[in-house]
Amino acid sequence: MQRLKEQTDAKIALGRKNNPKFMKGVDEIINKAKAFQKGKNAVKIGEKASNFELPNPLGKQIELFDLLSKGPVVITFYRGSWCPYCNLQLRALQDKLKDIHQLGATLVAISPEVPDSSMTKSEISNMEFTVLSDQDAKVASQYGVAWEIPEFLLDHMQIDRNLDLKKINNGNDRILPIPATFILGSDGIVKWNYVNVDYRTRSEPDEIIEALKNISK
Repeated sequence: MQRLKEQTDAKIALGRKNNPKFMKGVDEIINKAKAFQKGKNAVKIGEKASNFELPNPLGKQIELFDLLSKGPVVITFYRGSWCPYCNLQLRALQDKLKDIHQLGATLVAISPEVPDSSMTKSEISNMEFTVLSDQDAKVASQYGVAWEIPEFLLDHMQIDRNLDLKKINNGNDRILPIPATFILGSDGIVKWNYVNVDYRTRSEPDEIIEALKNISK
């Protein structure tokens, strides 16, 4: 099985081949935002994570502290189901979900997308990890990973991809989360994190598994 990095690298290479002008523009934007790549504004290892309460696809409110009462929590912020890099990441995490559960942890994926009727109750009940909606990016802001979309990327989403973020995110068409992953101990303290403003690059699931193993020692 390919590692996630191999999959995302292949997608980046294809993008550079098919749309070099756009990818060059993305490179320039990322280079201007290098402070985020170091996780400058994100919740740091050793800090207490903020509690939150967000709706799942059925509209039920899920509270972080309730999840922490059962053990460690892996929180992944992603841009949305329309993002191909996010989908690669979520599939890779799904493949490792058994290992995550065996280590006593819960996986939570958070995006600004509004809960709607696009999924049936059967589909939702078959999901093996928790998906939550942070429509106004308030929780992303609390965790220091909210990012105002540069005009270049916004134009690409609206014109080239015909994405209506205002509709998708219930009015929020400007703020997306920086792809980031946090591992919280059952005490709510951040034990491990990965933050990178380059949405084409994600944390490797095996690194998450290794970090969870270290927590359980």
